[in-house]
Parts: sequence; C-alpha cells; structure tokens
Amino acid sequence: MSASSESVAEQTADTVNPKKPTIFDYFSFKQLVAGGLFALIAAYLAMIVPSVEIAWVTGILVLTIYLFAFEIVEVDVAAVTIMVLLGLSALFAPWMGLEQGLVDNQRLFDGFSSNAVMSIIAVMIIGSGLDKTGLMSKVASFILKIGGSTEKRIIPIISGTVGIISSFMQNVGAAALFLPVVSRISARSGIPMSRLLMPMGFTAILGGTVTMVGSSPLILLNDLILTSNQALPADQQMQGFGLFDVTPIGLALVATGILYFVIAGKWVLPANKTEDSVTKPTDPMEYFREVYNLDYALYEIVVPDGSKLIGQKLDDVETKYRIRIIAFKVGSDSSAIGPGALARDTEFQPGMVLGVVAAPGHLDYFVEKYDLIKRDSLRTFVDDLSPSKAGIAEVVIPPGSKLIGKSARDVWLRKRYGLALIALHRNGETFREGDDIRNMKFQAGDTLIVHTTWLALDRASHDRDFVVVTTEYPHEEKLRPEKLKWAGLFFAIALSLVLFTDLRLSVALLTGAIGMVLSGVLRMEEAYEAVSWKTVFLLASLIPLGLAVETSGTAKWIAEQVLTVVGDAPVWVIQASVAVLATFFTLVMSNVGATVLLVPLAVNIAIGVGANPAVFALTVAIATSNSFIIPTHQVNALIMGPGGYRVADFMKAGGIMTVLFLVVMMLAMSLVF
Repeated sequence: MSASSESVAEQTADTVNPKKPTIFDYFSFKQLVAGGLFALIAAYLAMIVPSVEIAWVTGILVLTIYLFAFEIVEVDVAAVTIMVLLGLSALFAPWMGLEQGLVDNQRLFDGFSSNAVMSIIAVMIIGSGLDKTGLMSKVASFILKIGGSTEKRIIPIISGTVGIISSFMQNVGAAALFLPVVSRISARSGIPMSRLLMPMGFTAILGGTVTMVGSSPLILLNDLILTSNQALPADQQMQGFGLFDVTPIGLALVATGILYFVIAGKWVLPANKTEDSVTKPTDPMEYFREVYNLDYALYEIVVPDGSKLIGQKLDDVETKYRIRIIAFKVGSDSSAIGPGALARDTEFQPGMVLGVVAAPGHLDYFVEKYDLIKRDSLRTFVDDLSPSKAGIAEVVIPPGSKLIGKSARDVWLRKRYGLALIALHRNGETFREGDDIRNMKFQAGDTLIVHTTWLALDRASHDRDFVVVTTEYPHEEKLRPEKLKWAGLFFAIALSLVLFTDLRLSVALLTGAIGMVLSGVLRMEEAYEAVSWKTVFLLASLIPLGLAVETSGTAKWIAEQVLTVVGDAPVWVIQASVAVLATFFTLVMSNVGATVLLVPLAVNIAIGVGANPAVFALTVAIATSNSFIIPTHQVNALIMGPGGYRVADFMKAGGIMTVLFLVVMMLAMSLVF
C-alpha cells in the first residue's frame, strides 16, 4: 500500500456505539446557563412589579426573548408556543392569582386575520408573480448593458434596483431573486461575488424602509398602533401611517448604503482568496477547486466478479472512503442517475459500472481496497454525465426552507431531489465527503456543493426550499414572459388602490394578488408556495403577546422604569436610545418579535416625556431593520455562503453601516416629523 493510500486509510471513520442521550444532546451548555440566568431575571422582576398580571406578562416576555435569542426551537414554533400559553392562562387563571386570562381567548387568533398578516401574504404573492414573468432576467441584462464591468458602476445599479424592489416585497425575497442575477453578472463581468453580494444584501434590507409594505415590522406597525390606542385616552390616540410616509427616510437610508459601499467598498468589502481569479474558469471542476479547495474529479470504475464490494451498500463505503457515487449501470439496464435513481441502500452487484466523484488519492485507495477496475476515461456515462447534461453546482438553503434542521440523510437528498452532496460550505469553512456532511443539520445560508443533472437542478430552482446560485448551465426557463403586462397591470392596480382610496391595505394588496392568479400569471398552487408560512405564523402568533403587554399595563410600567433613568435627557436622546434598543433586540431575535415587544414600550416612553408616540413607534419599526453586524438577519444568512463571507466580514462592514443607519435615520426623522 502506498504512503498516500495509508494516509487516506487513517482518515476513514469507524462506527461509534450510540450513547444514551444526555441533556446536552438537547440543550447546549450556553443555552442551559442562559436559561438559568433568564429564570433568575424573571423571578427578580416578578418581585418588583406592581401587580400579579404584570408579573406573569413580564415572565412570558423574558421567556420569549430567551427562546428567540438562543434558538431553543424554531422562531415560529416559539411564537405559537407563547400564543398557546397566553390562551391557557384563561384556564389556569385561579391558580395564577388572576381574575381572568392574560388575553381574551375570543381575540387570541385575531392575528391570523389581521390587516398586517393578510398584507404580507399579498405582498409575497405579488412579488412571486412579477418574478414568474422573467422580469428579473430582464433586469440582469439591463444592468449589464448600462453598468458594463466596472465595480463602481455595477454596485450602485444593482443595489439601487434591489432597494426599490424590496420596498414593495419582502427583502429576503428580493435578495433571493437577485442572488442568481448577481451570480450571472459576476460570471459575465469578472467581478467577484464577494464584492457584489454584501452591497446587494444590505440595500435589500434598507429597501424595506422605503414604504410601509417593505418589511414585516412596518406592515405590522399600524396594527400595533391601533392596539396601543385601546389603552390611551382619546386626546392621545395616534394616527396610522400612509404608504409613502416613510419614503424620504427610507430613500435616505438606501442612498447612504449605496454611497457607503461606493466610497468605502475598497476597504470594507472582503477580497476573499477564494475569488481572486477575475473570471470563473471554463472547467467547472477547476472553479470549485479554486473556490472551495475541492480536489475532486469525475471517474468511472467497474465492480468485477469476486470483489469484496459486492453485497455492500453505497452507505457502507461512501463516507468511510470519502467518495461520492453519482451514477451506476448494471448490464443492459439504463443508467441510474438523477431523482429516484440512487439511494444509499443500493447494493453493489457484479459488473456494475459506477460514476464516482472523488479526490484522486481517495479513489485510488478505494479501487485498491476492493480490487476494482478504474477506467482511463468515461465510456458508459460519456453521454449521461457530459457537461451538457450534468455537473457540479452551488445551491443555498434559504431562510424559511423546510429543510432547515434536517440533514441530507433525513430528506434523502440524492434520491429525492437528484442532488448528490459532495461538500457543504458554512461560516467560511468547507466540509467534505468523510466529514459526515450528510448527517449535518442544514442551517439557513448553507451552501451545498452538489453533483446533479441539469434537469434536476432546474427543478430545484423552482423549489422554495433551495436558491440555486449556479446559473450558467443548459436549462429551459419555465417562465411566463407573455404575462408581464398582466402582472404589471395588477401591480399598478394594487398600488393605485393603496394610494388613492381608503381601502384597507390588505384588501388593496389582495386585489393585485388575486388578479395575478385570475390572469394566469400564477397558478393558485404557485401562489400558496410563494407564501412563507413560517413568517405568517410568526407574525400572527406574536400579535396576542403585544396585546397582553399593552392591556396589562406592562408596557407602561417598563416605560416608567426607563424614564427614571433617562427621563431628564433631551427628547432626541431618548428617541435615539429607543432606536439603539431596537437595534440590539433585532440582532438577537426576529425583527417582528422585536417590534411587537418594543412598540408598546416606545409609545409609553413618548407619552411620559411629552413626545409624539407615533414617531417613537415608527422609530422602533425602522430601527429593527438595522441588522448588519452579525449574519442573524435572513438576508445576511442567505448571502453568507455564496459570498464566502465570515462573521468578521459582517462585523467590519456592518459595524460602520449600523452607526450610519442610526445617524441618518435620526436626522431624516427629525426633518420629516
């Protein structure tokens, strides 16, 4: 056995006897310590609050923050859990020392029929309809036409376009739509992805502040204002905001983000070593070798009679010997490749021909170990695995994907989707075959390096559980460009109803959404798929918590405590403090959760210092978009893998952006309001 083969053999993994699960298998040490600390905080607050009702609501608030900040469960699961606890308080009220439940059960599910939730559903459908017409491809071509290949010209055009688009749809949706667009522009212009994705992602977030339908917090704001009005006297009640009331502030923030990267991009944008080459190599294997340091190649081997491999299964050897089998053929049968063809329980048979992706050393050891025949070139799969039909691609797991929390093994990724996982890139580190990548639970922003047929990749590009970054492959677009006029018409109708009538926002937007279905821009099944139900349940389930915080007097009590600390400061200092608090909360929990918790607090603080409570509430809703320092925001998680970014890259570029956001927001709000 050669020295290289011995080295490879030393890397093979043995099966470990399963251990009894311990509490650390369900909770990390950090989560347990934090849980104890939060419990102490809740107990302390319960002793100093003025009433039992406020004590219980405060305890639930602390629990909510803990669940969100430390990701004990998925955020939507946490939100639904909190809603159910509020509902159960009606049953256990006598044992809790309460006269009635913390929230009237007749209103517990009002969030699911709220103006905010229905508006978000409509916005998602309208955005999907515009995308289905092929509008994004037209935008990419237009950007390349007028932007050329100069970074300082392309960045403002891409960022400005995404900023405007995200002002009328969810910012993570706009970023997901533009991810393949930026990949295409990068491939054609030679500008590295790392120089384009962060400006695009940041302005997608900033674009959510341009209109009142641009982000979930702003859509939710008017509903929260109505809830707060229930606890206010008639002379202090607030008016809601119109669609474009925040536009001057949002445009100032978008312009700031664009200018920031144009002026300072040279220093704050990372020049990743994985993207030093000006253009992507024509050989896909060479590209992935440079970007992810994957020394892989495509081989064809034959299993001869008498090989010890016969009778074993794919799952027995792939991880152990660091190889990935992407195709096989037995006798005169057709080649097995693509969805439904390969499964980990497939057994090796005499005469079977295998298509394998592996590093040369690992393959040689595997061939030597089992006396296999390695062919010098492809013969059996020369057509099926030709570059025109199959290859290696990059696929990102987006926020909201149903695959988050599941592994490739859990979902049978290769068999079900035809995506053979050969590497996984996460937080700047690439894990390869042999690193147990198929048992790693997927996280938002993970970049999967897969071998696949282009037909299977095209199907994945229309699946909301994936964002396909690789765009330069032979595929047939399943778009409906002939419906562009219909999509534009119903978008214009929805916008006109919002601007020029007194219809509720949800009714106006749903008019545009259902118009896209009736005109054939979208099928109803596609409209359902366009909706991020995770976001819907998160938002709808948190609305009762906001109601409990306001009606129980908890918000007023917390505001009084804050005022004892900053009450003598100028109003603008107190407003800035609220903005900083919202910025902090949105870094550790969802922006929707931060808005629900802080708007009632901000309203009560404003009343306490004689300021405009609606402006303070708006300060919270805008400041919850100030999420750039760490990749906790859905948009940042989405671009982290494809851009090859590390947390340090976000801290470097995002730290300055966070300060600029606060300064520009405060200046713009003082001028507008």
